[in-house]
Amino acid sequence: MTQERPRFGDRIEAEVVEIKGNCSWGHTVGQKMDVSCHDTAGVCGMLYHEMFPTLSVLQFGGQYPWGEAGIAEVECPDRYNSVKLRLRRIPNQ
Repeated sequence: MTQERPRFGDRIEAEVVEIKGNCSWGHTVGQKMDVSCHDTAGVCGMLYHEMFPTLSVLQFGGQYPWGEAGIAEVECPDRYNSVKLRLRRIPNQ
């Protein structure tokens, strides 16, 4: 029996929108996953580490003063094989 984990904050969808070079973890353009501060959803550890601050802002209702509300982009720290993710807040109903 699989126990469902509690969800905190809003749902965040991460979509791979660009890859420069070759992602050694295997991420592909168009890949989508639900991520949270409690669930990496299989995201590469380096990329998850880079996105965590932005993820936590979006998941718990925060806002940046630039860009579209509820959306932010983050990039992998590997500048030779960079993966860009678009994080989108999907408010709980």
